[in-house]
Amino acid sequence: MKKIIRVIFTISFIRYLSVLAIFLFFGMRGHFWTNVSLLEYIKSSSNIVPFKTISTYVSAILDGSMNLNIPIQNLAGNLIMFLPMGIYLPYYIKKMHRLGRFIAFMMLVLFLIEVTQVVTRRGSFDIDDFILNMVGAIIGLGLWKTRIVQKLLQHFNH
Repeated sequence: MKKIIRVIFTISFIRYLSVLAIFLFFGMRGHFWTNVSLLEYIKSSSNIVPFKTISTYVSAILDGSMNLNIPIQNLAGNLIMFLPMGIYLPYYIKKMHRLGRFIAFMMLVLFLIEVTQVVTRRGSFDIDDFILNMVGAIIGLGLWKTRIVQKLLQHFNH
């Protein structure tokens, strides 16, 4: 049973990583602007002010100034997008059970993703995306550490 669970988990992880890569780098996200320099693109598409985008979306939800789908999809989507990492990483890498190591690793991964998106012009660098992705990953780790999940793992590993 342990092998079957591991195979299923591995297949689901590969599928998750594939969908994530497509969404982050190959989908219709962002623009491939060739008529402006990379520096101009970075200036025009980046947000380095924490909570600027988040507060804009929360305000839009509260005052109805934007189609509700846009802020909800952005906020919830960025939060949920990396939640599975909090489950998969400690499953495969035992050192990721520790919060400090997990946070350091995820910060590095998310920073590299944000930089890659802006350099390849397949998205923007938005610190708020980084924050929401990080919170989602930490929520996933919290779910991983729950007694219910750990008991399920013990049950399937015997």
